[in-house]
Amino acid sequence: MKSAHLGVVSLMATSALLAACTSDGAAPSVMGAASAASATAPMTQAATVDNFMLVDQNLEAHELYRLADAKAVVLVTQANGDAVMRGLAPALKALKAGYAAKGVEFLMLNSSLKDDRDAVIAEAKSAGYDTPVLLDVNQLVGEQLGVSRSAEVLVVNPKTWTVVYRGALDAQSTAAALDAVIAGKAVQTASAMSKGAAIAFPERGLTPTRISYAKDVAPILEAKCVACHQEGGIGPFAMTNYQMVKGFSPMIREVLRTDRMPPYNADPHVGKFADSKNLSSNEIKTLVHWIEAGSPRGSGVDPLGAVKHVAPEWPLGKPDLILNVPAYKIPASGVVDYQHPYVVNPLTEGKWIRASTIKVGERQGVHHILTGYMTEIPKDGQAYENKWGVSVGGYAVGAESEVAPKNVGTYMPAGGAIGMQNHYTPFGKEVTDHSQIALYFYDKKPEMVMHNSVIVDNTISLPPGDGNHEEVSYLEFPKDALLYSAFPHAHYRGKAADVWIRYPDGKEKLLLSLPRYDFSWQRDYTFAEPIKVPAGSKLIAHFWYDNSKRNPNNPDPTKTVVWGDQSWEEMFYVAIRYRWEGETSDKMNNFDQALNEQRMFTMMDDNIDGKLQKSELKGRLGGMIGGYFAAIDTNKDGVLQKAELNAAQSMLGGGRRRAPTTAAQGTQDVTAGGK
Repeated sequence: MKSAHLGVVSLMATSALLAACTSDGAAPSVMGAASAASATAPMTQAATVDNFMLVDQNLEAHELYRLADAKAVVLVTQANGDAVMRGLAPALKALKAGYAAKGVEFLMLNSSLKDDRDAVIAEAKSAGYDTPVLLDVNQLVGEQLGVSRSAEVLVVNPKTWTVVYRGALDAQSTAAALDAVIAGKAVQTASAMSKGAAIAFPERGLTPTRISYAKDVAPILEAKCVACHQEGGIGPFAMTNYQMVKGFSPMIREVLRTDRMPPYNADPHVGKFADSKNLSSNEIKTLVHWIEAGSPRGSGVDPLGAVKHVAPEWPLGKPDLILNVPAYKIPASGVVDYQHPYVVNPLTEGKWIRASTIKVGERQGVHHILTGYMTEIPKDGQAYENKWGVSVGGYAVGAESEVAPKNVGTYMPAGGAIGMQNHYTPFGKEVTDHSQIALYFYDKKPEMVMHNSVIVDNTISLPPGDGNHEEVSYLEFPKDALLYSAFPHAHYRGKAADVWIRYPDGKEKLLLSLPRYDFSWQRDYTFAEPIKVPAGSKLIAHFWYDNSKRNPNNPDPTKTVVWGDQSWEEMFYVAIRYRWEGETSDKMNNFDQALNEQRMFTMMDDNIDGKLQKSELKGRLGGMIGGYFAAIDTNKDGVLQKAELNAAQSMLGGGRRRAPTTAAQGTQDVTAGGK
């Protein structure tokens, strides 16, 4: 398992960064207003390209170093409204088509501050660009490459990440450069430079010493990074003082340029979130420019060294109740099946939960811990999910505490037990896990009730070698609701995810976009304001999977991958938290069963038309239904309706189980035989 607290940059990448970030390196500053001259200040055209991750106009993430197997990478600069670049669109399209089979990757780079995503979408459609346009919103890539104009082409050799050709986008000259790179020959220097539109870089050429470690850098780290990077924290090192930060500064630059840190993968241009960990554009540029200037100490007291930061045992304060997860010995190797222990509920009276924290004992070996209240202590000693009620907390790699919104809670009755679903992963060392669950209760009963469900699809099937396989699933809300958060979950091959709402009138809105899903950092994304979900609305989730060799986490790109518990298998679910409009803790109107009983249908309805065509039936579950298709299709219209499938569920090996109320049940308990 790729643990959340392991190093996130390779030794090779770190060495390259150390070589690049010398003390006399030039670094623009984000502090103060830029002078007019800065846009045209002298620049250094980079001989090599440092790794980066940028999102294109369609919210797809592209990381440069994942293209290491390409024969060449072509970067073409672009700015909206540039007549030169628009005129070259057919030539670029022809070049891309001509070299696709030869292993050449083409990307466009927009570093223009005046062009937002919507404008780039419109420009790409109007100009006829069929190449992804990477949005360099912080201008860090354009700055490092020495970009100055649109319609410039850079040919990169992925074996060394060197820029072997640079000049005006010209079909003949660019083709000659590509042919030379592919053949392993020397590339001729370009005969002409681009005459495309100038691209302003306001911070290029500003004095790097304008950035103060004490006044500018350390406060950002203290506010946004130290919570994890402190003694006892989840981070791989503690930011205890300037020297420690300087030593890790190449890594910091790397993870900022590739958007691995902070570990909050929601695209900042889609929606607003109450728990956002994203750095602002100015904060990112301040840190990167300071590091590129050699991480100067400057004057002033070191804010990080002046105060000793130590992670508290319980980040939310003293718990009202601590539950000890039964100890489990994780072997050094092998495969560990899901464990289903329980603890007896010590409460003698019911309580309303306002927050929970799971403190993991062995972070490297614990993939997740999910929980559910049970009215009875299981007689067989196994707390399987079909016995669960409400969740009393959960943990997955990188997750934090669960905190309910003000005046919204989850009721846990007295007595019974708390069941668990624990996923342990061996990591080369035998250890015993001693995790704990902390619960925090309301002093007074809250007015509103929190509910949990999951958008799930256990019929997924990932073809071998497919680097961008898409799956979709949805839930249709039977009554008005308010959506508070979404928690996307997949495994090693998860690439990207999003969540949309489709209103009853057919209009759609993107609520959450994760252009790059990271298995090492899984979390709730809590909306700044709850999303109104009118009755009849659909919450639609998409997952994209990378089952190719370009995915560095892929256990085996030659295999077809289906749903499974272990991390080398795959999952599709998005856990959601919501409440029903009009429901109060005194007047319960629980519509969860009506919401969840449709799940078997909606996971297979890939075109979201409310009907199941035979072509949509896939996986083991789809095969079972397909075998009874003619019998289930009682009105003989050639498709299956929700009512027909609901009426036929008893034919699927034991009938429908009760509606799940937790993410774990959503994944394991959709129907009997569903796995």
